[in-house]
Amino acid sequence: MLTITGPGEPIEVTTGEDGRWSVGVGESGDYTVELDVESLPAGEQLRDPAVNPRTVTVTLGASAGVLFPLGGAVAPPADGATSEPSTPGTPAPGGDGEGDVAPETASAEGASTGDRVAQLVVSGLLFGLLLALASVGLSLIYGTTGLSNFAHGEQVTLGALIAYFLVQSAGVPLVLAGALAVLVGLASGYLQDRALWAPLRKRNVGLTQQMIVSIGLAMALQYTFNLLAGGGSLRIVTSTPRMVELGPVLLTEQSAVSMLIAVLTLGGVAYFLVGTRTGRAARAVADNAALASASGIDVVRIVRLVWTMGAGLAALGGVLIGLYFSATRWNMGTAILLLMFAAVTLGGLGTAFGALAGSIVIGLVVELSTLVLPSDMRYAAALLILIVVLLVRPQGILGRPDRVG
Repeated sequence: MLTITGPGEPIEVTTGEDGRWSVGVGESGDYTVELDVESLPAGEQLRDPAVNPRTVTVTLGASAGVLFPLGGAVAPPADGATSEPSTPGTPAPGGDGEGDVAPETASAEGASTGDRVAQLVVSGLLFGLLLALASVGLSLIYGTTGLSNFAHGEQVTLGALIAYFLVQSAGVPLVLAGALAVLVGLASGYLQDRALWAPLRKRNVGLTQQMIVSIGLAMALQYTFNLLAGGGSLRIVTSTPRMVELGPVLLTEQSAVSMLIAVLTLGGVAYFLVGTRTGRAARAVADNAALASASGIDVVRIVRLVWTMGAGLAALGGVLIGLYFSATRWNMGTAILLLMFAAVTLGGLGTAFGALAGSIVIGLVVELSTLVLPSDMRYAAALLILIVVLLVRPQGILGRPDRVG
């Protein structure tokens, strides 16, 4: 039995057989959760009685976890420090966005080992699919132009912020706002190539110089977003997400729809690349641009199409990732840029299907690593796996080994 006090009337709740509990609150604020130790099963006791009661800050539109570990006593935190649980969807101290935890991942805390693994596997697949939306475009751009575009993360941020402003400021329905954000992303990719990258290629500017330009563009866009959106955490949708229970796995309705959208979109991209003439032309340009041009393929048109499509996919990924974490901010694209590069490199540079495979691996590693590591270290674990895999298979999962000599 637990008692929750805070804004409004006190709430009493009883845990289920699996030890989980949840309540809905109607106001943001600080809530105190107290466990009735006399209601614990026979033979059970709090591991640290000093943490009962616990206080947690709740923000509407996000979930907050409160755990009461059971078992033998442990030493209290040093110097009077406390170990309050983090609130999913809010930034870690420092505000870099890498402390964001999805409600699905937070719901795994305190579950049995088997249920927690199942929850984290599903969360990892979901995050991997959303990451793939952005990574596939980055891989296609690299494959057709040879450019490592460090401004690609800002396309992710652009999609999320456009959706946020349309929903929260203009009152546009979420589905329409997401569609408009993708259209803005498509337009930005087209204009970016037409106004910047095509002239640089025409003047035979080297790839190293182009990469430096992309870094400068990324910094300029980042601080423009910071100026327009501020430095805090923004939520595209502020209502509390409804949870759907699938056996031991919990998903928000938004995440379930996001997974469906990601699967359909990636399936459409796969069909475009394999089953259409334009898609096959794009793969030919990625394989050998000079030979493709000699075969009659309009390389300039194909490259512009790839830039447009890649930016649109990144914008869609930004909208869905913003919904997944219940948090959007000015540097969210930069926070996952290394994960996108890791996915592209892990799967095989320049291959769209490799980017998909690499993203799935990265997503699973990011989530499953929380079984043994603090959640703030989960991105580092993904980069470590990248190093290990490349030591064994330097060309990546689906990449082809280069022929030397």
